[in-house]
Amino acid sequence: MEHFEVAAVPGLPETNAETYRVLGVGVHAVQIPGVVLDIEKWIRERQRGHFIAVTGMHGVVEARHDPEFRGVLNRADLVVPDGMPLVWLGRIRGHALKRRVYGPELMESFCKQTSAKGYRHFFYGGAPGVADELATRFAARFPELTTVGTYCPPFRALTEKEDMEVIAIINRSRADIVWVGLSTPKQERWMFEHRERLEVPVLVGVGAAFDFHTKRIAQAPEWMRENGFEWLFRLLHEPRRLWKRYLVYGSEFAFCAALELAGLKKFD
Repeated sequence: MEHFEVAAVPGLPETNAETYRVLGVGVHAVQIPGVVLDIEKWIRERQRGHFIAVTGMHGVVEARHDPEFRGVLNRADLVVPDGMPLVWLGRIRGHALKRRVYGPELMESFCKQTSAKGYRHFFYGGAPGVADELATRFAARFPELTTVGTYCPPFRALTEKEDMEVIAIINRSRADIVWVGLSTPKQERWMFEHRERLEVPVLVGVGAAFDFHTKRIAQAPEWMRENGFEWLFRLLHEPRRLWKRYLVYGSEFAFCAALELAGLKKFD
């Protein structure tokens, strides 16, 4: 697997979307309809290497701890605000963000709105069998959707040979878009590392969307998702796995964001 190095705070890729900084991470002030249009534009242009980081509080704090990962996020073509804290901060910065760009909803919306256009989808990630089940469920929901492959990687680092085989599988599929369902920061690193080796216009990291759409993990009610309480629902359902993310990282995020808003500390 190739090694990559990125600067801690590089300039953001060129885009028409406005951005705002959150603890050193550039977040794009976009909504789902605009993201769908950008994805379609990149598919039409047929240039490889575009990747979208669907990021919330967790990703921003991970980036604060790891300058290399911060560089990965800041090299993404879009860093979209998946999480109400980022939406609230965007509003404070003067951006008209009505809602979050929720990963599972972004995936569902794109597939629903464009299924008749013949775009070729590849699903990468999830536990064994999850990507296949996701493809089956989406085929039932969107009969015109074109799925050209699935792959569930093992819960370990791939060998160089295995990685080359995965790249070959995806390239042979002639996919237009690869949906990446790994955890943060693993999925963002994977997209950054593979963006030039895959002959795919767009890679989108959607985290737990595979598990939500296959009903392996329960989704919070919409009112909780849209009002900043999804973290509580998920914490109550998976306390052993998520306590650090929401209690430790969440507290750190709130404290640092308050310092930044008050002008008491600048995060690079």
